[in-house]
Amino acid sequence: MEKPEVSLVISTRNRAEKLRSCLDYIARQQPSCAWELVVVDNGSTDGTRQVLDEFAARAAFPVAVLFKSKPGLGRAHNVGWRAARSDIIAITDDDCYIAADYIDRVRETFSDPKIGFAGGRVDLFDPTDIPMTIRTSDQRELFKPQSFIEGGALLGANMMFRRRVLEELGGFDPDLGPGARFHGEEMDAQTRASFAGWWGLYTPEVIVAHHHGRKAKDAPKLLQTYVIGQGAYTAKCMLAPESRRVVMPVVARNWYWLARKAVRRGGELRWLLWEMQGFAGYLGYWLRKRIHSVIWRVLRPILR
Repeated sequence: MEKPEVSLVISTRNRAEKLRSCLDYIARQQPSCAWELVVVDNGSTDGTRQVLDEFAARAAFPVAVLFKSKPGLGRAHNVGWRAARSDIIAITDDDCYIAADYIDRVRETFSDPKIGFAGGRVDLFDPTDIPMTIRTSDQRELFKPQSFIEGGALLGANMMFRRRVLEELGGFDPDLGPGARFHGEEMDAQTRASFAGWWGLYTPEVIVAHHHGRKAKDAPKLLQTYVIGQGAYTAKCMLAPESRRVVMPVVARNWYWLARKAVRRGGELRWLLWEMQGFAGYLGYWLRKRIHSVIWRVLRPILR
């Protein structure tokens, strides 16, 4: 088989109907290069597998269907990109619709050899949905190496990596992402790539439409989940020696402004508390892992 120039990776779990619409848009691609689709079923119990098998049987391009039973978007992404055959990995969600020129635009994004990771434009598909988890800027933005990628800068619904970068990083953190302990797998991978010496890019030419279906009543819970994830991701960056010096002043500044606004208006206090909750939660999780690791190193020779 011809080696693809771009691999599109999607992870899905129990959203068969949303996935069907997502695949309909993917089927419209007619790029000028070879490409493939890799879909990871992250433990679905609905009709997801049937939807995937039917699509793969009639697709005019290579489709790989994989299964990862343990939930977690970071874990599923790792299964997907490792099975992919190309040097450029594009990742979107099962509730997103890629533009007709998506594959060609992804390939063009990495024509500059210094770009190691990127994010594209994410539009709101349904105007009655809340305008969250989107980025509609039409201005390109470069992220130089050793940058702390803050939430919303490069969205997980439309992100891209060189395969080499993911190999250097060891992939996504399996403990991050929806379905796992904390959200934030995309920000974590992007920041680790940046501190590994790669340039990042936001490009409005690579477009997906996000059909998340959430309405105004869903906003508070969704916001809480993302802000807690931001706090956990921030804690992880603070614990990493290579990023600590850059992250500390950014976090101090952000928390100062949130506290100042809370004192003046009261509205941002919950935001600050959520972020601190995620921050403390990740620190506790990290400490428990370290303690368990030390105990196991002591007991392993005894138990042999």
